[in-house]
Amino acid sequence: MSEREYFACVGRRPGMFVGRTSFHLLTAFLIGYDQHAVRHGGHGLAGWHEWLVARRGRECSHTWPGQVLHIALPDGWDNISDLPPEDEEQAIKVLFRLLDDFTAEREATQGSQVTG
Repeated sequence: MSEREYFACVGRRPGMFVGRTSFHLLTAFLIGYDQHAVRHGGHGLAGWHEWLVARRGRECSHTWPGQVLHIALPDGWDNISDLPPEDEEQAIKVLFRLLDDFTAEREATQGSQVTG
């Protein structure tokens, strides 16, 4: 199973992976996934933050979860640790859409390097 396929599985049933479906629990899960992958020689989420900044078109002091929130909730939020349910749902939906776009681009780049 590719990373893209794996992230799609998590995105379809996030509660199965983190218990209670929440943006913050999912980002913590993905940070753990990244650290494990890197520790064991994988790519993990290398380049993800930079990709999000480029996608958004501007930098700020937020780490990648904040970058995702900026994209998902362009009008901002009142309390980052207590998002309203509709913002939480939107943030999760956008998180997995962005992950799919990122991993698709990475797969295409890696595929062209192998064949090129």
